Amino acid sequence: SAARMQHQLQHDKFNYSQYYIDCGYKELTIPPTDEGEFALQVNALHIWPRKDYMLIALPNLDKTFTCTLFFPFEARPDDPVGRGEASFEKLTTPEAVKSFFEKTFPDAVKMMPDYINEFFTNPTSSLVTVKCFPWIREDKFALIGDAAHAIVPFFGQGMNCGFEDCRVLDELIDKHHENWGEILKEYQRLRKPDGDAIADLAINNFTEMRDKTADPKFLLQKKIEARLHEKYPDKWIPAYSQVTFSPHIRYSEALRRGQIQEAIMQEVMAMNGITEKWESEEIEQLILTKLNSN
Repeated sequence: SAARMQHQLQHDKFNYSQYYIDCGYKELTIPPTDEGEFALQVNALHIWPRKDYMLIALPNLDKTFTCTLFFPFEARPDDPVGRGEASFEKLTTPEAVKSFFEKTFPDAVKMMPDYINEFFTNPTSSLVTVKCFPWIREDKFALIGDAAHAIVPFFGQGMNCGFEDCRVLDELIDKHHENWGEILKEYQRLRKPDGDAIADLAINNFTEMRDKTADPKFLLQKKIEARLHEKYPDKWIPAYSQVTFSPHIRYSEALRRGQIQEAIMQEVMAMNGITEKWESEEIEQLILTKLNSN
């Protein structure tokens, strides 16, 4: 909480940093169809990547989609898509919003009848990463959840990470029989690396979602990784799956493994003729050999 953080900031030798990305976000809505059904495929995350910004859509129980526009606060004259218009700073009139959305998200606007009104009535919010240390004060006090490790939402792990803090703390209470000095020291030792790791993973995933998902070479890389995971599920787990679908893998371990796998894939993707031989035994064995050497 803010009160706990303020308490910790008043103490000596407390390191604290907060980093705001240069994009904010605004929520818009895709309503159900006239037949009362979802307007898009429901079992999917929909992304409209535009290099420096993006629009995403996630389904709700009432068959609407919440669309979130992650968008620069200030204009970037070198923006290749929006031609300098792509910022909250520039889109200040209904006419400007309509013109920009129709040029940039032409398929999405057909499903968002109220997007202009929502653009001006829904709040624009900022996105921050918080890192700090120490998380504890003797045997009396500990930061937990967002107070210790606020993160951006691009892996959808903020609440999960906080719940994991609770689970680890609960296990340590049983392990150390309510010896709070030992409980809190081990809690900090275990959770600080994971809090930092998921913060970094979330920032990295923002870049991947808004920029790389429109890159054919990146999409080919993901096809290769998916094929490997299907054939060797215990040897190759994509970074996203490690974070999202593998609760037994710590965030810090997912970051470490992901960096190794990414280095291997960058080498593979730089090979001559990779677009023709990506399904070959040669590529498969090369990747496995490099993976086994790490």
